[in-house]
Amino acid sequence: MILEGLSILGRGRVKPSGKPVPAVNPANGSELPTSFYWANAEDVSRAADLATKAFAEYRRWPAARRAKFLRLIASLIEGDASTLLERANLETALPAARLQSEIGRTCGQLRLFATLIEEGWWVDARIDHANPERKPVPKPDVRSMLQPLGPVAVFSSSNFPFAFSVAGGDTASALARVAPSL
Repeated sequence: MILEGLSILGRGRVKPSGKPVPAVNPANGSELPTSFYWANAEDVSRAADLATKAFAEYRRWPAARRAKFLRLIASLIEGDASTLLERANLETALPAARLQSEIGRTCGQLRLFATLIEEGWWVDARIDHANPERKPVPKPDVRSMLQPLGPVAVFSSSNFPFAFSVAGGDTASALARVAPSL
């Protein structure tokens, strides 16, 4: 894995703009080899547009495909765990054992949400049948279920770089709670 310090939007990397910001090892204050660039307003707007388009497509995926996707993310994280651990240790100064347990927790969360997607109970589907005999007015048939409204932004925490961050519980639950359109 080669870090370039660039944001990834869609299928490409954003061109650097502005002055690069160095990553710093908090354990000793030294600069790490890769500097990073802030996203500008245009980048953020493009990210929001791409997220809206992705949401429209992703919500059409059947539950089995979304569950498979979450399990794939977990497998890819595990496959690159040593590289991720090394970089997270440099950027956070958290001990390797703590980071390793976070990777396990993150992958466990992804797989848990995959199972919940397949079970489908989270949509909280309700059917309240009509009662045409009810007085003073007939009761209509009412059906409801939870449905997401659109894409979400996840603001990551640095003190839990995996479990509550980029791929952890907040992101995993957002990916899991996309019901297919009715």
